Amino acid sequence: MNSVDTLIEKINGAKALDFGDIFSNSIELFKKTWLQGFLLQVFTVIVMLPLIIVLYIPLIGMIIAQQESGYANTEAFESFFAGMSFLYVLFIIVGSLVLGAVSVALNAGFYRIMKKLDHDEQVSTSDFFHFIKGKYLSKVFVLMLVSFGIAVLATLLCYLPIFYVMVPLSLFAIVFAFNPDFSVGDIVKVSFKLGNKKWLLIFGLLIVSGLLAEIVGILLCGIGLLFTAAFPYHPIYFVYKESIGFEETTAIEEIGTITE
Repeated sequence: MNSVDTLIEKINGAKALDFGDIFSNSIELFKKTWLQGFLLQVFTVIVMLPLIIVLYIPLIGMIIAQQESGYANTEAFESFFAGMSFLYVLFIIVGSLVLGAVSVALNAGFYRIMKKLDHDEQVSTSDFFHFIKGKYLSKVFVLMLVSFGIAVLATLLCYLPIFYVMVPLSLFAIVFAFNPDFSVGDIVKVSFKLGNKKWLLIFGLLIVSGLLAEIVGILLCGIGLLFTAAFPYHPIYFVYKESIGFEETTAIEEIGTITE
């Protein structure tokens, strides 16, 4: 198993990466992973659905009732939000973090799927849920808290730092995916180290790939976003692959991982 020091050494000695090569490789890999990328979006929506229902159904019900009565009562909205109890708000916050952790675990599973398809290996739907188990979810939940705290702090510092931290934050899932036994602190350390080393490249790739995925998705009648939304994960995968690489796993180790 790779140690944190080993990964840091690899990052320090990482070669310069070409934007065009990373982007073209991402497109080629996307041709193999588009179906799994679609499934990722579907699973993410399903995971978030309970929170959406709890959060919006009461508000939608009030709007419908007002429409049926034939008049709009702005005071009703004020009373609705004022009447939200502390426990309800706390439930929404905790629920968002828990479901967000599940979403990150799905993203980590998707990175494993990408690696398998990149190496022409067989994949199955169960690969998405590799990290949705107790020993991993608790770590992902703490990772979510850390990323939430970093994002809030960056936002409070006049928003500009958010542009800096968005790069290392985008690496949390992939560093966890291929180093799940690392502590949360180690995952954060490696993510920031790689983010600092390749910040401009990753930032540019995230912006360009995100815009491309959105434009193509909209051109495909909007529904195409479900197929293209996962494209920005691909440049992140190749930056990690070319900067750190993957630990070779023996067949016996693979069997041991599957049976856990």
